[in-house]
Amino acid sequence: MATNITELLRRSVVASRQLITLSDEAINQILADTANELMNRQAEVLKANAKDLARMDPVNPKYDRLKLTVERLAGIAGDMRNVASLSSPLGKQLSEVTRPNGMVIRKVSVPFGVIGVIYEARPNVTFDVFSLCLKSGNACVLKGGSDADNSNQALVAIIHDVLERHGINPAVCLLLPPNREATAELLNAVGLVDLIIPRGSSALINFVRDNARVPVIETGAGICHTYFDKDGDKEKGQAIVNNAKTRRVSVCNALDCLIIHKDRLVDLPYICSKLKDSNVIIYADKQAFAALDGIYPSALLQPATEDSFGTEFLDYKMSIRTVASLEEALEHIARYSSKHSESIISESEEAIRLFQQMVDAACVYANVSTAFTDGAQFGFGAEIGISTQKLHARGPMALPELTTYKYIITGNGQIRNK
Repeated sequence: MATNITELLRRSVVASRQLITLSDEAINQILADTANELMNRQAEVLKANAKDLARMDPVNPKYDRLKLTVERLAGIAGDMRNVASLSSPLGKQLSEVTRPNGMVIRKVSVPFGVIGVIYEARPNVTFDVFSLCLKSGNACVLKGGSDADNSNQALVAIIHDVLERHGINPAVCLLLPPNREATAELLNAVGLVDLIIPRGSSALINFVRDNARVPVIETGAGICHTYFDKDGDKEKGQAIVNNAKTRRVSVCNALDCLIIHKDRLVDLPYICSKLKDSNVIIYADKQAFAALDGIYPSALLQPATEDSFGTEFLDYKMSIRTVASLEEALEHIARYSSKHSESIISESEEAIRLFQQMVDAACVYANVSTAFTDGAQFGFGAEIGISTQKLHARGPMALPELTTYKYIITGNGQIRNK
């Protein structure tokens, strides 16, 4: 197994060099053709996806992430076309300086080379990663989970067919076997893989970070808060909270904890009123529970415990914490946040300013749902993950974050004398 995986990775390294020579027009045509081929072969993809779904319990939070539909495939194809429409991130001159001796030093964006992505039951990631990596001149090594293996194989088959029609080495998009041995090989592929990006649960991300010998960019779990301030608008609050929690519960930007100022507890039943339509279970602290008791359905209302906070539910569940001040809300977020996405609902410019200044997260919103933390929503075409770390990339990672840089130095015979 080790020898086979190593040989496959070597092929990806060789194939990555071909990408450097491709024009942006050629890359865009490949992406457009791949999007079209996906739509032409959607029945084939949905059949493969059905095999994966049949092996998973529908109550599993991963089930929704795994599921592909005609609408979702159209969205995936649309994202690929959006990536094709964006300008290339390569060859950008980031800086230029002329030294006193006449030597010209330019800093220019270039691909990483080979990027490995480890992900769980999210077959849409397969196309997102391929499109972003191809557009940024990188070969991609995909390590999907066994839950989505049939889906991933069907998608990569489409990618390979299009690449071969364009005369491109299909090894620029490599799908590894869905076993642990392949993961171990990828994490230790020093000299063959330039960067690894894990996408999935906190357990997966922690495992990759702790065991990789290849550089890693963490795309952390999303423990997202929304703070309803004493000066918040309850109409905005109701809409934002409902959208952030129920739009799609299995994604990392979904709301996990509503923090509410004690002076606005009287409005809590109204703010939460739409949640019952989705059967959202609320774990409320003592004050919030009292405000909701007898109004919010009793079968969906439970007392909060310490475990109710700092939890990424990925389900129709959320917690509520009551605070006496903005400062107390900031303390709660600092303690439990995963530094992904946090939001404040307030009409106070000063409260918003302080919240956005003090909250340490990749995305900090004011009067907006955290559901917008998404590369496509940010105008990036797609995303390869939401980085919650601070080195190199933070927030939705798209084309610019998949490049590094090198220095191009030009002279006319200069030599160093000391």
